[in-house]
Amino acid sequence: MAKSSRVSAAVKSGRNILIWLLVVIVALLGLNWAAVAFQGGEWTPKLALDLEGGTQVVLEAQLPEGASPSGEQMNQAVSIIRQRVDASGVSEAEITTQGGQNVVVSVPGEMDAETQARIESSAMLEFRPVLFSETSDVIQEVTPEMMGLEPGSTFSPDPAGEPADPSDPIQVSEQTMADFYAFNCADMGNRTEPAPSDQPLITCDEAGMEKFILGPVEITGAHIQDASNGVVTTQQGAATGQWAVNLEFDATGTEQFRAVTERLYGIGSTPDPTTGMPDQNRSRFAVTMDDAVIVAPTANAVITDGKAQITNSSGAFTEESTQALADQLKFGALPFSFETQSTQTISATLGTWQLQAGLIAGAIGMALVFIYSLFQYRTLGLVTVASLGILGVVAYLVVTFLSNQEGYRLSLAGVAGLIVAIGITADSFIVYFERIKDELREGKTLATAVEHGWSRAIRTILASDAVQLLVAIVLAMVAVGNVRGFAITLGITTLIDLFVVTMFTHPLMRLLATTKFFAGGHPWSGLDPKALGAVYRGRGEFKTTATTAKKKGATHEAQRRQSIAERKAAELSAAGKSDES
Repeated sequence: MAKSSRVSAAVKSGRNILIWLLVVIVALLGLNWAAVAFQGGEWTPKLALDLEGGTQVVLEAQLPEGASPSGEQMNQAVSIIRQRVDASGVSEAEITTQGGQNVVVSVPGEMDAETQARIESSAMLEFRPVLFSETSDVIQEVTPEMMGLEPGSTFSPDPAGEPADPSDPIQVSEQTMADFYAFNCADMGNRTEPAPSDQPLITCDEAGMEKFILGPVEITGAHIQDASNGVVTTQQGAATGQWAVNLEFDATGTEQFRAVTERLYGIGSTPDPTTGMPDQNRSRFAVTMDDAVIVAPTANAVITDGKAQITNSSGAFTEESTQALADQLKFGALPFSFETQSTQTISATLGTWQLQAGLIAGAIGMALVFIYSLFQYRTLGLVTVASLGILGVVAYLVVTFLSNQEGYRLSLAGVAGLIVAIGITADSFIVYFERIKDELREGKTLATAVEHGWSRAIRTILASDAVQLLVAIVLAMVAVGNVRGFAITLGITTLIDLFVVTMFTHPLMRLLATTKFFAGGHPWSGLDPKALGAVYRGRGEFKTTATTAKKKGATHEAQRRQSIAERKAAELSAAGKSDES
């Protein structure tokens, strides 16, 4: 009764797991349908540069006449531009140097405006204090009092030639103010050279809505260690729903930023002698890229640990805008600026027939696995065929989903990763089936052999997949281009292999173990105890001798699997019987 109860529980568990497998497949279908219906997605994975072609942009380094970039600088530029492209969600891009002074960026498909803007925004980020600002539609006469100077003062440089600090408005001359009001934000794109880092800068924000007079550069983007976006939380850890950009500086940047915020916070908290109110405008610092202000927050505290948070009290920050700003801050520190020399459409480097050849190779590999499985395991091999079919369906849906949602593109190397997955999955089946066979040879019933075999096989399968997944992770971290695509595909299919074996192969075997065809050991089932030599009973002891084994139709499998001690025991037994006769 207890044994029957355990079998019933195993069957019920197997059915439930198969139902959950069906739910997962339907969910993947639903996610892909939603992407196609509402997000412009497709039912087929997007192809990479080698299979589809794409867009190529050539960037030329802008340096003083006669100067040339070093190899280290060009490698740094390639690394940062690659990070920018990857941050935009474009995968399988190719970024190389050309002629020692150009960077060639090739991306699959048509390059969108946002990605091209990321690539072309190549000047170094700079942090400057705000000396004066106003919205671009306001024109008024500026007095010394408005600039925080004593009444009667004039806009002239300090006689000593140096301002008291980078935020000192004394460095703004009358000519600078005249230039400020004459400056049109629409002329931002006409600048051919970057502004001097030690002089005030007249500029606008990227939208052209606010004009600034900025002080000299105090921190460069090279000292930004990390930048990310996230939701602001309270001291108790509760989310406020307000989006922010989190900045982290390196050791040098931390000290520089401490000095800047200490000075700016002091200005913002000290009442102005003329108005009696703190000058919040002069407690701001601007972050510029290509001399355009991308953000100009107010210093609300002294930051001593190099970790700052940029927020917007009006709620203008969204998840998308903060992500874009974080990417600009994180990937903006190029060693020099670049200018776009050309943009053109390029054809596929391999083409459709290579893709077809890869798919044909995969089909041949799949067919050979099918043939081997049927030859080695007979009808049990159909479980392998069905499992590989489920693997193919799940892998296709996952890759298509990642293509629609994360910009993943399938390269020929990625196709190779999918083909390799066939061998990985077949190996898992072989381990499982051989463990079941071992249990049957020990005289167990099929239902018991399935459970015991699974508990032994899963450890081996987990160890094998863990090693494979570790290799894929390492490759994805250190490699670029097609090799990285291969690593990603290999990692995905390794996880799917474990999913299919757990959610389909084992539950299906639980159900098959209750059928008469398999449980009864039909010769064509692949699980015939006699064919497997299931005669073992204990150490050195067998249920049948070689003579009776032949009469019962058992193979020599049991004799072949005997240990040396067992063979000697059998020989001694046979010799004793011969002497008696």
